[in-house]
Amino acid sequence: MWRARRAAEACKVCQSLVNARYAVRGPLPLLRLHLISRSLHHLRPLPARPRRPHLPVSCQPFSSLSHLPLRRWKLSPAKPGYQPRRHFWPARLAARLLRLRYLLLGSAVGGGYTAKKTFDQWKDMVPDLSDYKWIVPDFVWQLDEYIDFEKLSQALPDSESLARLLPDLDKLAGSFSLLKDFFSTGTSGETAFRATDASESDRQFKKVSDKEKVEQLQEELLRTQLKYQRILERLEKENKELRKLVLQKDDKGIHHRHLKKSLIDMYSEVLDVLSDYDASYNTQDHLPRVVVVGDQSAGKTSVLEMIAQARIFPRGSGEMMTRSPVKVTLSEGPHHVALFKDSSREFDLTKEEDLAALRREIELRMRKNVKEGCTVSPETISLNVRGPGLQRMVLVDLPGVINTVTSGMAPDTKETIFSISKAYMQNPNAIILCIQDGSVDAERSIVTDLVSQMDPHGRRTIFVLTKVDLAEKNVASPSRIQQIIEGKLFPMKALGYFAVVTGKGNSSESIEAIRDYEEEFFQNSKLLKTSMLKAHQVTTRNLSLAVSDCFWKMVRESVEQQADSFKATRFNLETEWKNNFPRLRELDRNELFEKAKNEILDEVISLSQVTPKHWEEILQQMLWERVSTHVIENIYLPAAQTMNSGTFNTTVDIKLKQWTDKQLPAKAVEVAWETLQEEFSRFMTEPKGKEHDDIFDKLKQAVKEESVKRHKWNDFAEDSLRVIQHNALEDRSITDKQQWDAAIFFMEEALRGRLRDTEAVLENMVGPDWKKRWMNWMGRTQEQSIHNETKNELEKMLKCNEEHPAYLASDEITTVRKNLESRGVEVDPCLIKDTWHQVYRRHFLKTALSHCNLCRRGFYYYQRHFVDSELECNDVVLFWRIQRMLSITANTLRQQLTNTEVRRLEKNVKEVLEDFAEDSEMKVKLLTGKRVQLAEDLKKVREIQEKLDAFIDALHQEK
Repeated sequence: MWRARRAAEACKVCQSLVNARYAVRGPLPLLRLHLISRSLHHLRPLPARPRRPHLPVSCQPFSSLSHLPLRRWKLSPAKPGYQPRRHFWPARLAARLLRLRYLLLGSAVGGGYTAKKTFDQWKDMVPDLSDYKWIVPDFVWQLDEYIDFEKLSQALPDSESLARLLPDLDKLAGSFSLLKDFFSTGTSGETAFRATDASESDRQFKKVSDKEKVEQLQEELLRTQLKYQRILERLEKENKELRKLVLQKDDKGIHHRHLKKSLIDMYSEVLDVLSDYDASYNTQDHLPRVVVVGDQSAGKTSVLEMIAQARIFPRGSGEMMTRSPVKVTLSEGPHHVALFKDSSREFDLTKEEDLAALRREIELRMRKNVKEGCTVSPETISLNVRGPGLQRMVLVDLPGVINTVTSGMAPDTKETIFSISKAYMQNPNAIILCIQDGSVDAERSIVTDLVSQMDPHGRRTIFVLTKVDLAEKNVASPSRIQQIIEGKLFPMKALGYFAVVTGKGNSSESIEAIRDYEEEFFQNSKLLKTSMLKAHQVTTRNLSLAVSDCFWKMVRESVEQQADSFKATRFNLETEWKNNFPRLRELDRNELFEKAKNEILDEVISLSQVTPKHWEEILQQMLWERVSTHVIENIYLPAAQTMNSGTFNTTVDIKLKQWTDKQLPAKAVEVAWETLQEEFSRFMTEPKGKEHDDIFDKLKQAVKEESVKRHKWNDFAEDSLRVIQHNALEDRSITDKQQWDAAIFFMEEALRGRLRDTEAVLENMVGPDWKKRWMNWMGRTQEQSIHNETKNELEKMLKCNEEHPAYLASDEITTVRKNLESRGVEVDPCLIKDTWHQVYRRHFLKTALSHCNLCRRGFYYYQRHFVDSELECNDVVLFWRIQRMLSITANTLRQQLTNTEVRRLEKNVKEVLEDFAEDSEMKVKLLTGKRVQLAEDLKKVREIQEKLDAFIDALHQEK
């Protein structure tokens, strides 16, 4: 029974304390009092806290303070078993007073318990609250404005109730009665609160209208929110500096231990691999990313820079600067740096020169991605930004949506931008950050309709209104801004709506200056004072937090489903490979290229293993084929047809000198270069039996053509050849019979070849002979018949004079023409000359061949310098000189080939292969086929799955 009575009395005391709490008048933040009580709570363990009653109606306007974006502070709880010293009764009295939590929560009366004398006695007993001064600023001087002392005194319990409830606090009851009298009588002496007359404050309060009350409360609420917002920002700044120090300390051990990749970096790598595998962004890529879309010059880039805390993007006044998507991965790190995916250079974002270099590099990469004749490109630039305090997420900045194609743009620029934006936004897990310019009419927006098409229910869209400062100045009706932020003006729907300010339009502004300007603007803005905007809907900082939370929520919900999808894709690809290529290894395009590269280099090395004899034989044969016509037609025949030994030698020497000075060296180098190309091509394209893989044929052909195009023969080769060839042709001394016979054989082969060519020309001119006509049922044309009659007439003339000169006299032409006319054949003098040229050429070559047979025994006379008209074999000496020149030239060219040109060609081949290795488009073009594509897809899917599994494991560990 005594326990029940004591519990009832305790309930009465608690109810009195609760009423005392709500005697507080005005917008004093309850959180301040709560933090004070928690700070003093360590003096003694408190009993179990009774259930808090519902708030009175008069206090509900202040309940919204609990929604302020404040950080909850965790103070150390009281240590169990702690006991204060009982012989120090002032400390005991203070501890028992402070046990009354609701008394302190409602009024904080410990600071004004008595008059100045009593306060001086108690001041030494109260703990030092200087560490919590930032939580209760100006508390002592403002409390009297917010507390109704009359109601508080009535709500306090009497001393008897306290004495029964707390029998060990006898002295506390007497002191407490003194405290109640103090509040009921309103002591006129000097107090710590400098309290005003209660009745006077009541009269002043009644004079204020209800509207003014609301305005005062709203202004006080706004001031409190902004005040605690600044406190929170200051604490976060300090936290950022501390985290930076921790990260820097941790960064010092990078070289001593393996540094694990951050979670966002692992996720970014997955997206990079996906972008390489699935450039079209089809249904296989459903991983979340934040897609930043908006009209051109709406402030997309500025918002992204505020989130990244650095001016990293190129800028232009009214000009399209974002020409290709830029994927920005934000992560925490000890230093504020940026680096590209395919580069190891770090840009220090705290230095202006590095920022300028980064902007130039991004602009160069964008222009490089844009193909000729286009304005924008779908190729993505991947950039990582690290720094202390950055929110971890992946954002993609897209080209701004345009309504009109201006001069200088490609005609399909508008459609291309729409297709790029749709490709990113159609991903069902992509978060759409829709940027709208608040300084222009909402009806001019294009991007909102596009976003509505891609996300009609607004389940993954966050709307951002930029340039709110200009909008507040220029918009006639501020409620229009409120309609936009509340989602009532646009037909599109969104998860959240935010209003931000990203500077004054000056590209030289720093991020810190923009942030200060944004905070100052919203602190003084009527949009917040009139509650058109909520505190959590403003500033880029709140936007960054909201986007990061939404991003990671989407990632956690979708990443495992995507991993399962890629597992199924991998199984299908592996099954297809086993069925189509069971005995081949799964080599992707890069591995195939390396294999082909090794084969090509081996084939180039094979050129150096060609024997000198083989080189010289090929070079001599090709060189003679190239110069034989000139030697026979321009040197030998004109000289031999003079029928005079002296004239023959003179003509030959002159023509050989002219030929050597002007044509022969260049012709020899040309032949050598063609010979090297043919041998190189033979090694490259020659089938290797079972080891030959036709998948490399296109690549080898391209390497061969490009290497040949880049190769140039040594410029000094012609000069050295000219001297060597001139000296070789100057020599007339045949030393032995073997060389003489070789020269005769060489001459006979050359003349027989020309004789066959001449007879073929004659046969074509006069038509088939009687055997072919009878056997093959062939006939002659009228022109061929005329040529045949003319030939027969000219042959009769040659039989009469076998030593006839090479040219017909005019009277002989007339005679032939008349003889033909007498037989009814009308001929033209030009036709007679043409026929004579071939007839005499055949007759001369036959005579020269018969002369070769006579010269076989002429070496004895040549050696002893005997003069015999029949055995004067000057033509044999000429062909010996030509043959020797060909042999020496071939030897010289072979030395140039093996010593210099083959190595230079090998170097060119290596350079071409290195260039092809860096050009992914070239490899895709040259290494094609189902086998290549299947292996490529299989490798990418395996890599994606492995990275996804590692990311999911790290994600679970972080949870």
